Amino acid sequence: MKRFENQVAIVTGAGRGIGEAIARRLAEEGARIAVVSRTEANARKTAEAINDIGMAARVVLELG
Repeated sequence: MKRFENQVAIVTGAGRGIGEAIARRLAEEGARIAVVSRTEANARKTAEAINDIGMAARVVLELG
């Protein structure tokens, strides 16, 4: 069993850098990820990478 299986993680700043790394790691540990970013293209890139490894991620854009 993975540490975050059946959990949802909301990761802000997940479009790049440390936030992206955290989102990927949580996904590897079984969490479903809400990818939050101000930049839609970066958020989609992160979500697609997570989905490509067989985990679940959805894009949520910050309002701002």
